Amino acid sequence: MSNAPEFGKIVVFGVGLIGGSFALGLKAAEQVEEVVGFGRSLATLTQALDLGIIDRAGANAGQEVADADLVLIATPVGQMPEIMARIAPYLGPDTVVTDGGSTKTDVVAAAREHFGDKLGQFVPAHPIAGAENSGAAAARADLYREKKVVLTPLPENSVLNLARVRSAWEWCGAQVHQLLPSEHDRVFAAVSHLPHLLSFALVHDLAVRENSELYFSFAASGFRDFTRIAASHPEMWRDICLANHVALLEELDRYRAQLDELHDALRRGDGAALEKTFDIARSARRTWAEGKAR
Repeated sequence: MSNAPEFGKIVVFGVGLIGGSFALGLKAAEQVEEVVGFGRSLATLTQALDLGIIDRAGANAGQEVADADLVLIATPVGQMPEIMARIAPYLGPDTVVTDGGSTKTDVVAAAREHFGDKLGQFVPAHPIAGAENSGAAAARADLYREKKVVLTPLPENSVLNLARVRSAWEWCGAQVHQLLPSEHDRVFAAVSHLPHLLSFALVHDLAVRENSELYFSFAASGFRDFTRIAASHPEMWRDICLANHVALLEELDRYRAQLDELHDALRRGDGAALEKTFDIARSARRTWAEGKAR
C-alpha cells in the first residue's frame, strides 16, 4: 500500500458486532494503524484480541482518547452517557467521536450535556446493519458493505469532522445518508423498533404458555422469518425502546388501530376488507424488495 492509512489510532468502546465490525472493516481497507478496545469484561476483550478485532485492550480511557484520531462508542445507548462523561475532559483537539446507537435524540442530548464546548467533535451515527447475534464472535469485516449508515450531524460539527466520520464508514463499505436526529427516531420507530417489539411479543406470548413446546414444535418458515429478530440482544433493545419510547408509542398505537381493523373484519367475516389490506401490503412489500435487490 503506497499511501498511509487515514486513521492512525481509533478507540472503540464496545467490541462486539457493531464496534468489532467497524474495526475489522477499517483494518480490511488498510485505513487504520492501531485499534484500542474497551469492554465490560476481560473475557470480551481477550476474545476481541484473539480474533484480531483490536490490537490491544485499553486501560485508561482518558489517556487513550487524548491522542486518538477517532473514537467509536458502540455500546447499548443506555451506557453512552457514562462513557461520554468519562472521556470528555480528555479529548484531544483533533479527536473526533461518533457512535453506533439506534436512537439519536437521546444520544445527542447526552452529548450536549457531557461534551460541552467540545460538542462539535461528536458526530452522531447509526449503522443500519445489525444481526440477531451479538458479541465479538459475530463481528465481520463486511458487515457494513452496501449497507446504509445514517449520520445526524449537529450544527456545531465542522465540515472536516463530519467528513472524517463519513469517510470512516465509507471505508467500511457503507452508503452514508443524513437525517435530523428527531426525523431519524420517527423513521426507525416505524421500520425497526416496532418490528422488534412485535417479534419479541409474539415469541414471549408463546413461550409463557403451558403447552409452548407444542406450538414451537409446529412452527415453520413463516414463524422463523417473522421472529428472527426476537433473537436479538435483550439489553440493547430494552435501551432502544426506552430511549425512543415517545415515537415508538405513537407507532404502536397506529399498529394497534390496524389490528383493530383486521379484528373487526374477521368478526364480520369481511373477506373483501381482509383481501384489500393484504393486497396493499403485498404490493408495497414487493416494491420494497425489488428496490432492495437493485
